[in-house]
Amino acid sequence: MKLGVLTNLFGSLPLEEALVKFEKLGIEAVEIGCGGYPGRDHADPKALLADDAKLAEFKDALARHNMALACLSCHGNAVHPDPAVAKSFDDDFHDAVLLAEKLGIDTIVTFSGCPGGSPEDKTPNWVTCPWPNDFGKILDYQWNEVLIPYWKKTAAFAAEHGVTKIAFEMHPGFCVYNPETLLRLRAAVGDAIGANFDPSHLIWQGIDPVAAIRALKGAIYHFHAKDTKVDPYNTAVNGVLDTKPFGNEIGRSWIFRSVGYGHGIEFWRDIISNLRLVGYDKVMSIEHEDSLMNQEEGLAHAAKFLKDSIIAEPRPSEMRWF
Repeated sequence: MKLGVLTNLFGSLPLEEALVKFEKLGIEAVEIGCGGYPGRDHADPKALLADDAKLAEFKDALARHNMALACLSCHGNAVHPDPAVAKSFDDDFHDAVLLAEKLGIDTIVTFSGCPGGSPEDKTPNWVTCPWPNDFGKILDYQWNEVLIPYWKKTAAFAAEHGVTKIAFEMHPGFCVYNPETLLRLRAAVGDAIGANFDPSHLIWQGIDPVAAIRALKGAIYHFHAKDTKVDPYNTAVNGVLDTKPFGNEIGRSWIFRSVGYGHGIEFWRDIISNLRLVGYDKVMSIEHEDSLMNQEEGLAHAAKFLKDSIIAEPRPSEMRWF
């Protein structure tokens, strides 16, 4: 398993300068945003696809700093009910697929997206309970008329260009937000659909990451190393559904933290061990979204914490007891 990073935390820096920082921290692989919410600071697909020299320089920069390219990141909502918004995210995803093909990358990280509650809606509608009965009708429309048809078509396009792994980050606010919804879409669309396993979004929902890893055996295509701290006092009063701004840390029921600042070493070593048990042995990609630490410090703490725990060498071919 390799230690990686989602590079957009240093999106204000040129790629070369960001890679220097990563290399000094012992990071071995990068996940690079190329559209959608992560932006395209370090990889603009249209520019790279149109200029072979720029594409070669992009690859050379990674090689100079001994960085593997784990995947491309293009989170978005391509099933947004506003056609203009949906098209923008859809275009970004298609461009990411074409760039991945040029780079020989088979994995793109994204969101499932969330449609509106009906064809007339202008904003997404995330359903969280079964009653009143309107919500069941909304889910039927979202899944059967929008989500499944879109991803069947898009997964087929991706496969034509060598992208065989579409890794959905299970994120509340989108239709795929837990293992059950991930597996539901995978069953409907096919094995192209898998998980970008980010424990931070599961923890505050009350999901045990290890149980989720085991439930998703064979369907984990990428991993985000990010932690969450649940505030026991605020949660005891208001529960975990929280719409307060992320900057109101002391008032929220939970906040994102750098790895090790939400849970301790045993918790994370159990995650790492169970990833290996289910056959995931690729990259743990640090995603920095800790509002209590700047990018430099948060990344440094996460990298040091994980380097002490990550299982880097291949599994033994046979067991030897003496």
